[in-house]
Amino acid sequence: MQLTVCEPTTMSEAVVMEPPRAGGFLESSCGAEDRAVSLDGVIVDTANESSEEESAGERDENGAHEVVASSTKATEVPAEQTSNTQTVNTQRPNTLPVQAAGGLDLWTSQGDAEVRLRMGDSGLAAETPLTTNQMFTSAVERYADYTALSWKEGEQQKSLNYREYYQTCRTAAKSFLKLGLERYHGVGILGFNSAEWFISDIAAILAGGFAVGIYTTNSSEACQYVAENSKANIIVVENQKQLQKILQVEDKLPHLKAIIQYKDALKEKRPNLYSWAEFMELGRDEPDAPLDAIISSQKPNQCCTLIYTSGTTGQPKGVMLSHDNITWTALSTCHHVGLTDATNSQEVVVSYLPLSHIAAQMIDIWVTMKVGGVTYFAQPDALKGSLVNTLKEVRPTAFMGVPRVWEKMQEKMKSVGAKSSTVRRKLAAWAKDVGLQTNLTKMNQSGAAGRTPLSYQIAKKFVFKKVRKALGLDRCSKCYTGAAPITKDTLEFFLSLDIPLYELYGMSESTGPHTISVAEAFKLTSCGKEIPGCKTKLHNPDEEGNGEICFWGRHVFMGYLNMPDKTEESVDAEGWLHSGDLGKHDQNGFLYITGRIKELIITAGGENIPPVPIEDAVKEAVPLISNAMLIGDKRKFLSMLLTIKCQVNLESGDPEDELTPEAIELCRKLGSNTTRVSEIAGGRDRVIHAAVQKGINKVNEEAASNAQRIQKWIILDHDFSLTGGELGPTMKLKRPVVVKMYKEQIENFYKELATPTTPDNPLPPK
Repeated sequence: MQLTVCEPTTMSEAVVMEPPRAGGFLESSCGAEDRAVSLDGVIVDTANESSEEESAGERDENGAHEVVASSTKATEVPAEQTSNTQTVNTQRPNTLPVQAAGGLDLWTSQGDAEVRLRMGDSGLAAETPLTTNQMFTSAVERYADYTALSWKEGEQQKSLNYREYYQTCRTAAKSFLKLGLERYHGVGILGFNSAEWFISDIAAILAGGFAVGIYTTNSSEACQYVAENSKANIIVVENQKQLQKILQVEDKLPHLKAIIQYKDALKEKRPNLYSWAEFMELGRDEPDAPLDAIISSQKPNQCCTLIYTSGTTGQPKGVMLSHDNITWTALSTCHHVGLTDATNSQEVVVSYLPLSHIAAQMIDIWVTMKVGGVTYFAQPDALKGSLVNTLKEVRPTAFMGVPRVWEKMQEKMKSVGAKSSTVRRKLAAWAKDVGLQTNLTKMNQSGAAGRTPLSYQIAKKFVFKKVRKALGLDRCSKCYTGAAPITKDTLEFFLSLDIPLYELYGMSESTGPHTISVAEAFKLTSCGKEIPGCKTKLHNPDEEGNGEICFWGRHVFMGYLNMPDKTEESVDAEGWLHSGDLGKHDQNGFLYITGRIKELIITAGGENIPPVPIEDAVKEAVPLISNAMLIGDKRKFLSMLLTIKCQVNLESGDPEDELTPEAIELCRKLGSNTTRVSEIAGGRDRVIHAAVQKGINKVNEEAASNAQRIQKWIILDHDFSLTGGELGPTMKLKRPVVVKMYKEQIENFYKELATPTTPDNPLPPK
């Protein structure tokens, strides 16, 4: 297949800007080199040796791991600096020059505008800005015949190599143009992860539009808002179910010109409705010149992607990401975590998290592309149970799981472990104790090579390797968690199994990652240190060092589409992005998230209380609890909504009435024979009620003040879920939604009990 190369264009001046050095900024350093087995669930077969392949841990120990080098070396150029800006003269092919500093701001709310880039003097922050097309063509030149994407169709494994991948994206881009895609207009993509999703995303960018992911859980009205806000000319849907959402609001979308369905046969013929095959055929014989002209006109400081926020506190906001946001963040992330270049050993990832979320887009599409890795697509029912099967087939080298994914794995393993023989349970407990202590010691030595205890080597051979193999993580040296808070209990559980979970922290507005833990810089409950080229300051820190976390770097977004006021609320006058999260640094520069400003509960007495630590403490004290949500904003005391661990319907994702095996076992140990949530909710089971109260009493005893004690609580009739609306796409708790849904239960907590007037009690009610 012939690869079309555009004629290079000379670049004039790239705008660069250093962060303001105002007094009082807390800038932390960010070094480029600077995170069937049953163990409580994995049935350990001590008779069998582990697989012949080295485990991830052994790969690290033996040093068989080559860090990817930058595809473009840092350019050393003479520079004249004036008022925190400098000019860099470089050559950049296939793109127009970034406009000189005059007239450009660090942010914009206009989709067709350009911004000033936050570049540094040296290191990765000074790397030459690239468009996404430049990064892709560079990958094609380097990894042309390496597999880029792989998926299953029935029992058959299909794939595209990098050369085919790029050509397919170009063909799709030409099809978009033929359908009438206009510059700076959206291409909405509504469906589960697939090769077609990736191709639609990249093709939209190549054709000069915006790639716009839409959450598959969105209602028709929510889809309409995103499509209208992004002026979507085209919407790509997965199947009939998603198609119906768009057809219901089609007449309210004046910019919409075509709909494409990429899975299943079309059930009806309609004007401007295309199957994927019909869509691809449109651009197959179209000339290259119009597309090449658009690609050559693109600049790294222009918008190419819109990420829509979940809209839990108002209408969703369209986060504008530039080409440079994506290409530079991919580069910095690869360096920070030490991903391997495909010419040495190909990285393997599994795509299953919602691609409308920035974390999945960056990891699955762009970071993997940067090093020539291969992305395998999971099945649509991944989060309903099939994910582990995919992991065992693919055996990824890096894996990202939101906290709920790791928690579900933990619950499953504990459930299986509860049914194991006494000998196996004792072996598991011993191995976990050894694993936790060894890894904590290693962590406190900052990853320094020390002498490994014999007990750890034995536990690794007979237990840990088998755990990894059973989970499909035997090749995985990098297990990540992010997008929502994770409990210390879950972190310690996996660490005890020799599977450290490296926390990453960031937001859509920072193109994903800002800090990432790595093996050499790892602290339990910390989200690590900044990726190279980024800076952090803590705004208005209190006496304990907790302040609002603010970001600086080339990963900071352009602004919110058509929302200048909201953009100004997020980006201050000096260009720092305010996260809305509270955090602090330890003496070694590790960042810890301590709360979220909008989630802070301010009681009627004026005390500020972060809810997450209290919620986590309750879940740890009462393992039967699935979700806990603290209530108390503008109230006289704290109360709590609780849910019980229950089975989930694999088809619908709805929580069921039946308890999980682990929960049933916990009830048995407490002396209750209950097997259903309905037998517990509302205080119906006195034994469980007493056990929960005992756990809450324990949490209250450790409260920092009387105001932080939980006075009342209730167990709800069913667990929180994505389908129920209480959880977002990344399984994060949607607090405002929960408050509305359970308004009656919450109000009952705070009803004043009238004091009856009787001869024995002559006082009137208060």
